[in-house]
Amino acid sequence: MTEPKEQPVQIGRHNAIKVAAALALALMGLWIISGFLRALIWAGIIAIAIDPLYARLEHGGLGSKHRNLVAALVTLGIALLLLVPIVIGISEAARDASTVIAWVQHAQQNGVPVPGWVPQIPGVGHYLSDWWQANLATPESAQFRLHQFHAANWLERSRVIGTGVLRRAIIFAFTLIALFFLLRDRDSVAEQFRTAGQRLLGSTSERILNQTVLSVRGTIDGLVLVGLGEGAVMTIVYVALGVPQPLLMGILTAVAAIIPFGAAVMFAIAAGTLLLQGSLGGAIAVVVAGLIVLGVADHFVRPLLIGNATKLPFLWVLIGILGGVETLGLLGLFVGPATMAVLFMLWREFIQGPRAGPVA
Repeated sequence: MTEPKEQPVQIGRHNAIKVAAALALALMGLWIISGFLRALIWAGIIAIAIDPLYARLEHGGLGSKHRNLVAALVTLGIALLLLVPIVIGISEAARDASTVIAWVQHAQQNGVPVPGWVPQIPGVGHYLSDWWQANLATPESAQFRLHQFHAANWLERSRVIGTGVLRRAIIFAFTLIALFFLLRDRDSVAEQFRTAGQRLLGSTSERILNQTVLSVRGTIDGLVLVGLGEGAVMTIVYVALGVPQPLLMGILTAVAAIIPFGAAVMFAIAAGTLLLQGSLGGAIAVVVAGLIVLGVADHFVRPLLIGNATKLPFLWVLIGILGGVETLGLLGLFVGPATMAVLFMLWREFIQGPRAGPVA
């Protein structure tokens, strides 16, 4: 009589052991790949972003016969798209390095006289002039303020920077490798995610996957494409107003503009370089033009692109972006809004009942 009662207990213990073993193996696996987890997520984000274009190439006849070749060519194209601006920026910066070093050495030997426009600034010109006179105008004060540009300091910093660059280069290479396999096996990977989601979350999984895909694509359109647009427009402004190294400044502005309101830092730097050249009007023009571009991009174009894709109010998009950056760095720019979009979708379904989600 006791055997029917003991059997379910044994089955329950057996299932509990299986679940515990599976969780232990999963945690062990995550621990092993933790150093490359960001690279895998980056590869997934890029694959999602370019999937519509890749699907056209794959189903155009060439991909079905030469899947490896198409995946390799697309991966190579992504690598060039990411590396070319970096190489241009580094070459432009290296070209001006000698000029910067010569200026620092001259400033340390002779000081930096107060520019004529500083006292003319309304309200604060007198205070800025006094500060400049006390901190930069004499060789002693200039040496104290510019000591961080000493060759020994730069040598030590270059070692730290070199170590960081090497590590990121390895991660970047692994990202490209993972992207190649994701593209080559896109149908199989997508089917595995659908099957796993169906078993874990049931019918909700399809809506979560669709919302995640749409959110990632919308965030990339709203952040990356709008940022590139801001950089292109401001490059023209930099050229017109005589900002030093306008191409390099435009590239840096495009990168900074990926983060909402981040381009304002580059506007300030560009204005500062013009002020050092004595062009107060040019500095004001750069700031005004930059704020106009920033206002249009961050208050109209970006909310429209991201909000329509994520179905989120822009306040929550902004919270997702900034919170994601604070938590995950640059990766959080895309993970944050997608996470908030899925949570917001689940909250709507909880209070309103499930609805058919958009098809990716």
